[in-house]
Amino acid sequence: MTAHDLVVLPTHVRFMGRKFPRTIGRGGFTDRKVEGDGATPRGVHDIVGMLYRPDRLAKPADWAVPIVNGDLWSDDVKDPDYNMMVRAPHRFNHERLRRADPMYDLVLITDWNWPYAVKGRGSAIFVHAWRGKGRPTAGCVAFHPLHLAWIAPRIRVGSKLVIA
Repeated sequence: MTAHDLVVLPTHVRFMGRKFPRTIGRGGFTDRKVEGDGATPRGVHDIVGMLYRPDRLAKPADWAVPIVNGDLWSDDVKDPDYNMMVRAPHRFNHERLRRADPMYDLVLITDWNWPYAVKGRGSAIFVHAWRGKGRPTAGCVAFHPLHLAWIAPRIRVGSKLVIA
């Protein structure tokens, strides 16, 4: 592990010598992730991408990619593009990345079950803004938006999300 890895512990996340409050999935931590269980998978996950809303924030890092209208993430096990970013219109079940709320204004994408997804093993373990302290996610790791804004420009390509 390096200082540029996000280390998720039972009560907080450690990053660059600091501690940050966080929320995880409503299903707690798991070693056996499945689609829809709401659990956060233990393990070491590469951070493979960063998305942001350019209409709401400045570009947080030179490798960040803007979220535009029509950007979606497939979470449908019947979709050949399961657990991939897709574009509207899309006939399979999906999540909109460009949301009315600020939850996905800044997103770190992990390599959980990606790029060669096993159907039903779970999709999209992101790092994103929380809905509120203590309010669980669907399996992702979430932070106060100001903390995430501090973390994002310091994340490097090759950083890891380490879920103990």
